[in-house]
Amino acid sequence: MQSTSLPTSWNIDQILDDLNTSGFALVNDAYPKEYIIDLVQECSLHLEEFRAAGIQNGVVSHIRSDHILWIDHQLPIAQQHIKTLQSLSQTLNQAFYLGIKEVEAHFACYNAGEFYALHRDNPQLKNDRMISTVFYLHEHWQEDWGGQLRLQDKNGEWHIIQPTPNRLAIFQSDILHEVLLSKQQRLSITAWLRSGNSIWNN
Repeated sequence: MQSTSLPTSWNIDQILDDLNTSGFALVNDAYPKEYIIDLVQECSLHLEEFRAAGIQNGVVSHIRSDHILWIDHQLPIAQQHIKTLQSLSQTLNQAFYLGIKEVEAHFACYNAGEFYALHRDNPQLKNDRMISTVFYLHEHWQEDWGGQLRLQDKNGEWHIIQPTPNRLAIFQSDILHEVLLSKQQRLSITAWLRSGNSIWNN
């Protein structure tokens, strides 16, 4: 798995401790401002290519209404974030023996009135998603605009995470979570660190 080094501003010890203790961690001010500007521009240029995430193989899901665009090598700015997550994967493998092998990711756009109801990314450990991440890439956000990530940590406590610009949320994929109704357009990158083995000890 190709990787790059983690940003020096990331407190990796805190990330590992928070994941171990509660199953989720936050990284604020994850990247330089210049990168965020470039990333928002790349995302915005491709908004017309986004598709409704709740429609798969012609079947409509009523638990989500966001729009997504899978990230590939034609999106080089977003690929830099993927490479950072690959490096994070190696660190998590060393700490938790997760056997993460790949990262898959897409841009996500929540327009006003859109949401994602309660769910798990790896329900009953039925797939190989080990770690989920959400990176908020919009340049501005107000608390009353909604769009928060609400999740239940591994100890059963609920948390509401504000979609603060340049914040990265990291959490176990088997954790119950939802995206609350957004009142403004909310942009992010959702990514999953995937492995063939599910070995979390809760």
